[in-house]
Amino acid sequence: MMNASDLIEVYVYEVTRRLPDKTREDIALELRSTIEDMLPEEPSEAEVKEALTQLGDPAVLAAQYRDQPAFLIGPRFYETYVQVLKMIVPIVVVITLLSLIANQIITYSGDVVPAEAAAVLLSKAIGTVFSAGVQTVFWITLAFVILERTGTGNELPLNSKFKAWTPDDLKDTRYIPVQKVIKKSEVFASLMWTAIWGSVYFNADRLIGVYEKGRNGIEMTTPIFNQDVLLSYWPFIAVILALDAALAIYKWIVAQWNVKIAFLNVANHVLSLVVFGTVISKGELLSPGFIAKLEDIFGSSVSGFNSGWIMWLLLFIYMLFAALDSYLGFRKANLPHTAK
Repeated sequence: MMNASDLIEVYVYEVTRRLPDKTREDIALELRSTIEDMLPEEPSEAEVKEALTQLGDPAVLAAQYRDQPAFLIGPRFYETYVQVLKMIVPIVVVITLLSLIANQIITYSGDVVPAEAAAVLLSKAIGTVFSAGVQTVFWITLAFVILERTGTGNELPLNSKFKAWTPDDLKDTRYIPVQKVIKKSEVFASLMWTAIWGSVYFNADRLIGVYEKGRNGIEMTTPIFNQDVLLSYWPFIAVILALDAALAIYKWIVAQWNVKIAFLNVANHVLSLVVFGTVISKGELLSPGFIAKLEDIFGSSVSGFNSGWIMWLLLFIYMLFAALDSYLGFRKANLPHTAK
């Protein structure tokens, strides 16, 4: 059965065994001296237990004696670490995903049915995005671990500017009503859609067409659109793609709806409607092969029939969507800035 002296020795052992060899002896002497100062000359077991209780858990006390922290990211850097992760990881994931989608569409040869190609793309996307995300988290964590180990370790937590927090930081805090917030998921979806439709537009003759069963399975036999006509408008399409991406990035930076973003959103929709309306109005937009295919299916009654009405219907549907999106944009932008 342990006596009072044994309790002290075991406590000192439990603390020092968690410390580097070179510091154990000195800290053991210091700790014994501290405990003796807390006790009378001939302490009872109850008095020793009371003193050890005040010193606390040996593991916690050992962590206080260490030159380096016992955690990867401590409170000094933790908030900044989380903010950096939230900012960098989504950007890396989106860029990786957009690059993969664009590359898969551009390199699509038409030998595989689009549904199968989409399944392959999905499997590649999961693996690639996961790998990119893990690597990004690893390198960011490593950087903060180095900061944690090379810092003093006992300073106040840092703000996003890597400085100690002061009440003046409150002046930089922006209050954004929930209804005005532009979610990152909306920005990601917008960027992905821009990458998809842009890639499809410049490769429409290999992606959009009539698919029939052939020797190698389902194959595209006839493209719907005349690719030469589509490519003749490439400068205008490139401008729309650039504006779509720029607006999405600007939304990401501002993070809330305002009148300026609402006007830019309307301008972007109007420009898109004008350009695509011009493309659709081109008489040779549909490929001769597709028109011939329609005549084979429906007979001579299709001659002179303007099958482009489907494209005008799609453009009209987009116009309704653009009008609704523009209205909602101004509605969110004009919401009050103070919470009710």
